[in-house]
Amino acid sequence: MTKPELYISTDVETDGPIPGPFSMLSFASAAFIVERNPETSRLEKRLVDSFSENLMPLPDATTDPDTMEFWEKFPEAWQHSTANPQAPEIVIPKYNEWLKALEGKPIFVAYPLGFDFTFIYWYLHKFAGESPYKHHGLDMRSYAMAALKRNYSSSDKQNMPEHWFDDLPHTHKALDDAIAQGALFCNMLIDTCQTDTLL
Repeated sequence: MTKPELYISTDVETDGPIPGPFSMLSFASAAFIVERNPETSRLEKRLVDSFSENLMPLPDATTDPDTMEFWEKFPEAWQHSTANPQAPEIVIPKYNEWLKALEGKPIFVAYPLGFDFTFIYWYLHKFAGESPYKHHGLDMRSYAMAALKRNYSSSDKQNMPEHWFDDLPHTHKALDDAIAQGALFCNMLIDTCQTDTLL
């Protein structure tokens, strides 16, 4: 039997634009599934599980001035993202095992994909030696571009339909943002996919 797709909405908080020279300070993944409600026959999203940790900076890494200027605007989120950090060589193998234990095929989902996926993919290979995601990733803004039949510039969150959004906070705290963006993606998927081909 084919495993169902699990949409792993992931958000990272960092002190620079790329991994290696800079560090991932905090990250969270929220695993969602879209399934049919047997009572209503409607497609619905369900949050299956989540994973969230703060990380110690990489040895010999530095911080990016522009990124740190951003963090100065969000002191509460900075404090939350740097509290009680653990070594990545401890956290990332646990994250890898969490992904592999999920009952479904993990599909990485982010807004934007290029930034968040780069950090997670690098950290997984660096500290776990593999990535259960393979190369499977979805960029939410690109999906919106196709669904709305608009150019990329007109497909950001400000131009998405209101009914795609649940009443969830965007705080620059990794778990909050991962859950909110995961719910957004599932709403997009339910709204735009043919129900006979989704499942």
